[in-house]
Amino acid sequence: MWRFLMVLTLLAAPAQAATPEQLYQQHCLTCHGSGRMGAMAPALLPQSLDRLRPQQIEQLIRSGRTATQMAGFADRLNEDEIRALTQWLLQPPAQAPKWDAADITASHVIHHQPDPQARLPASIDPLNLFVVVEAGDHHLSVVDGDRFRVLARVPTRYALHGGPKFSPDGRFVYLASRDGWVSQFDLYTQQMVAEVRVALNTRNVAVSSDGRWVLAGNTLPETLVLLDANGLRPVRTLPVCDARGNTSRVSAVYDAAPRNSFVVALKDVPELWEISYDPKAGKIYPAFVHDYKMGEGFALDGYLNPRVTALDGVLDDFFFDPSYRYVFGASRDGRAQVINLDIRRKLVDLPLVGMPHLGSGITFERSGRTLMASPDLKGGQIDVVDLASWQAVAQIKTPGPGFFLRSHERTPYAWTDSMMSKDARDTITLIDKRTLAVVKTLRPRPGRTTAHVEFTRDGRYVLLSVMETPGELLVLDADSGREVASLPMMKPIGKYNVYNKINRSEGTSH
Repeated sequence: MWRFLMVLTLLAAPAQAATPEQLYQQHCLTCHGSGRMGAMAPALLPQSLDRLRPQQIEQLIRSGRTATQMAGFADRLNEDEIRALTQWLLQPPAQAPKWDAADITASHVIHHQPDPQARLPASIDPLNLFVVVEAGDHHLSVVDGDRFRVLARVPTRYALHGGPKFSPDGRFVYLASRDGWVSQFDLYTQQMVAEVRVALNTRNVAVSSDGRWVLAGNTLPETLVLLDANGLRPVRTLPVCDARGNTSRVSAVYDAAPRNSFVVALKDVPELWEISYDPKAGKIYPAFVHDYKMGEGFALDGYLNPRVTALDGVLDDFFFDPSYRYVFGASRDGRAQVINLDIRRKLVDLPLVGMPHLGSGITFERSGRTLMASPDLKGGQIDVVDLASWQAVAQIKTPGPGFFLRSHERTPYAWTDSMMSKDARDTITLIDKRTLAVVKTLRPRPGRTTAHVEFTRDGRYVLLSVMETPGELLVLDADSGREVASLPMMKPIGKYNVYNKINRSEGTSH
């Protein structure tokens, strides 16, 4: 009898709840990989998920992601399990993830060998193409800036960074995903050329002005990875740390074309680095410690010389003046400063308030003076500073805090959004650069998040993103704001004109 009662007791006992790790092994491992480092699906590490709120992650687990292989698990996981799995994913794994030179080399793949003789049809201006990053379903669209039509739409890696970079001739575009993949895309043939995974989490990439190098700045691991721009063959890896061995994530890396150098801001160490690729600058810096096997005929005859500027605070983003002699840097605590790259020291603090988004800053001429303007991520205003005196000229009120500011040499207006605002995320504000006054407020799609303007090559039209899934790419007349065309898109987070980018237009980002 007692054995019978024991069996009944065991049958009646509730099953022991699976741990989050067991849930991952059962439901996530196949796609997201061992150690959560990604496989056919992206990495699921805190650094990879920091753009998402816990509630958004829970919703993704519950319902899946549209137009991807990510299925919903609401029929297999209850709400407590979804919540527990989400919290577990937001914690660092028990074993620290690694991604070293051997991993980078093993990930490298060539998809297509570019034909040097390839050309676009004569009816298409290769310098008036737009590259559009569609975050809604992870695609890249190529848009003809004269006829406003989509020439190609191709799948990309997960969560591309919104700022692609171009080769000096405008033929190739280089893309970086948040989970470490760098891709080279051929705009003439609309084919992916090559890809390599440089890290588990990447901040952004820069392309050298001579077209030879791509430099990727990473946050996990804390490295800079130098790639051959022709095919993304890995060349060197540089651990990012100060002289005492304190490691740092990379905040941003940009090309300083007139200086033949890359400039790198660090997130955890108060330093700004300048790395020269000018062959006249000296021998290769020995800190680039990991050599890769070069392909036949490849020779590294460039020179890389990091120069360190010590600061009294870290930088989260930065912007150059037109001469590229000065860097305007800002941190998340709202502090902004001017750094002279020639003498390697900070000159002054900038009179900016809130959380300036200097990475979206622009410069323009007004009454013989060069001014810089940038949005405030916390307040609804545009700050304008005189670059000769470093003094504030104006604070221009907008309907709410915005993220992007754009203009063009051939227009009197600067366009900004209020996408960070709860109530005004659908507004676009036009500011007269001559008077520094608001002249018009547009609401092209009431109730829908609208942001990120980019001008056509001639400055006659602006392309504007309706950042929804599904969303739109709107074409507006740059003078009147009248709508000219609309292209359906899946959350177009940014679009970039080839000519404006490679010529460093005063109205676009670097």
